[in-house]
Parts: sequence; structure tokens; C-alpha cells
Amino acid sequence: MFDFIKRIRSRVDERGERSSQQRVISRAQFLRGDISGRRQPLRPPWAIDEYAFTETCTRCDHCIKRCPEGVLIAGAGKFPVVEFSRGECTFCGECVTHCEPQALCFEAEDKPGKPWDLEIRLGHSCIAQKGVVCQICGDQCLEQVFRFRPRVGGAVQMEMEADQCTGCGSCIAPCPVDALTLHPRQSEAVE
Repeated sequence: MFDFIKRIRSRVDERGERSSQQRVISRAQFLRGDISGRRQPLRPPWAIDEYAFTETCTRCDHCIKRCPEGVLIAGAGKFPVVEFSRGECTFCGECVTHCEPQALCFEAEDKPGKPWDLEIRLGHSCIAQKGVVCQICGDQCLEQVFRFRPRVGGAVQMEMEADQCTGCGSCIAPCPVDALTLHPRQSEAVE
């Protein structure tokens, strides 16, 4: 029935490689009108790619029930998503060990690998960027993504080293103005 989506997914460019500009979209994304694949939901850590995830996940809720931090909720279509307003992910792996259909899986049993490829984004509502003293995100972040440099005659200057971010979300819930968001990292287009 949806063979055309699989054909789009398997399309290759003239060199025989998948184009870096080409995005794989799930059936749900297509039906919601997101044919560009830009609005991807935040899946639990160690989730397989979005198309395969929606095809493999049985929506059994075992990962949601087993999450000790309570950051996994049922999203659109009852598929699990991460809701960082509820807390942070500690990367304990409980969701992966209880995922029977293997929609969440480690790269290797002895080496979990990188849980996901998320990037932190700072919105315009950040009060530290507007000269108000606020360092809540820096206080919460164990990876020291946020640094606050003193300035002569003014409030501290916030600097963000997004490459160090693990995507745990510890900075998101405490932010008083919801200025921080995590998004799937967009691959840069190669020309």
C-alpha cells in the first residue's frame, strides 16, 4: 500500500550513494504533510531511524513504564517520545533492555554507543542573553556546555559549546523561560 514511500526511501543518486540532502520520512510524517522530514519527534535514546522505528515499534509502552526518570511519554500515534519538561535522561538503558521488538537497541551488547544525535538550541527568550543574571542551565549541566564569562561593567556573557552536549535534557526543565530546546541534528548538505 505504501510502496511509494519505500521507493522514495531507497532512491539513490547517480553515484550509487544516498544523497546527504535526502531525508527518510515515515508514513506518519507523510500523512501529516511533513514530506521534508524536518519535524522529527524526539524518540527514546538508542532508537533506530525514524522510518524503521515507526515500522518496528509495537507501541507496547514497556519503555515508557520502565523509564526511571519518567521522561518517556506516548506521543502522536502512541509512539514513545521524550518529554524533557518532565526531567532529564540519565542514559540508564532501561528502555532499551525492555524493548522487545528492538526499535530501541544498542550498537553492540558490550558497547552501547551514542544514544542519539541531538543538538541544543537557545531561543531568543533567554534572559541571560538579555543581561539578566541567570545561570540555571549552567548549574544543571554536568557536561559544562554553558559557560558564563564575566564582563567589565555588565552582566556575565553566556557561551555555549553545543558540541559537548550529550542531549540529556537536564538544562531544559529548570529554565524559567523555556529558552532551551533539543532537536535532532540536521546533517549538513554537501554540494
